[in-house]
Amino acid sequence: MRGRRGDRMTINIQEHMAINVCPGPIRPIRQISDYFPRRGPGPEGGGGGSTGCGEAPAHLAPLALAPPAALLGATTPDDGAEVDSYDSDDTTALGTLEFDLLYDQASCMLHCRILRAKGLKPMDFNGLADPYVKLHLLPGACKANKLKTKTQRNTLNPVWNEELTYSGITGDDITHKVLRISVCDEDKLSHNEFIGEIRVPLRRLKPSQKKHFNICLERQVPLPSPSSMSAALRGISCYLKELEQAEQGPGLLEERGRILLSLSYSSRRHGLLVGIVRCAHLAAMDVNGYSDPYVKTYLRPDVDKKSKHKTCVKKKTLNPEFNEEFFYEIELSTLATKTLEVTVWDYDIGKSNDFIGGVSLGPGARGEAQKHWNDCLHQPDTALERWHTLTSELPPAAGSYPLA
Repeated sequence: MRGRRGDRMTINIQEHMAINVCPGPIRPIRQISDYFPRRGPGPEGGGGGSTGCGEAPAHLAPLALAPPAALLGATTPDDGAEVDSYDSDDTTALGTLEFDLLYDQASCMLHCRILRAKGLKPMDFNGLADPYVKLHLLPGACKANKLKTKTQRNTLNPVWNEELTYSGITGDDITHKVLRISVCDEDKLSHNEFIGEIRVPLRRLKPSQKKHFNICLERQVPLPSPSSMSAALRGISCYLKELEQAEQGPGLLEERGRILLSLSYSSRRHGLLVGIVRCAHLAAMDVNGYSDPYVKTYLRPDVDKKSKHKTCVKKKTLNPEFNEEFFYEIELSTLATKTLEVTVWDYDIGKSNDFIGGVSLGPGARGEAQKHWNDCLHQPDTALERWHTLTSELPPAAGSYPLA
């Protein structure tokens, strides 16, 4: 655009906004809308070139912003095609977890083999994660029954192939407990971060039949701690309150762990042999989230107060293994009128020991405890091992004895 010296040049506003300020003749630059695809009628609906210094063609449709790949010349998916749901769908955004579950009814063991995860959500600045898996049985104390895999570094597709095992899982547990499987990102400089979780009701399992799972992780709100706990102990135990209330109902005792007992009446020695094998999933009584448990046994009624036996103390554990035996010299006919009381305590230095839980076996017992006792009386010289649930009820007679 040239003119004689002294003549004033007129430039419309459209051309004024597109002036190229580089030295040389004045040329309009491409409009910014030319870099974006247009969706509209006509053969030019998908492209756009420079229209010169004049106004834009009237047939152009409103701008439709494209993903960044369009700026690099990539083709856009056709209308109706499925797009990547990584950011739009929380279910697939967190990744998937593959694992196997097997319940061995004969040994009361639940085997959990954590195989692998795929497409986990990135949690670190490098776009990767350091994932590990945690297992909890609900309802129950999380610290007591937590199992954990090793951490796989810098990956969104970790392979663990680790087997984690729960002991003392009874048939009653299978009917009402839920296995919570959480995937977390380990962070050495701050708190570990939650990625996602899966909850599997154990009633979906059949005894001695392995079940394979490949499930998308889900977001869950952290479970509240029991309202009865102090602020210092909030992180020790967590409960699924709704499930507890529905399954246990009001008036039932709180579960405090499990104990594996062995009973055998010896006809040769004329006495009862009691084996304290191990405990599992005990309630945490110390601030560090553990207990220092030991076991006491009494044969009631005990007029002479000579029936007490006590195991050694196992330090800082919620799954102690004792393997100790106690012998009560007594005739079989007299034993049928007695009650064996087994209590588990947390040892504390300089103060009273804390009661963790107990169970009574005898003619007045119910359920598995009564069945174990009757089988012992009717099958002498046979060692019978059974798991029993510890409850928060302190046996009345136990309170009258010293706690040491």
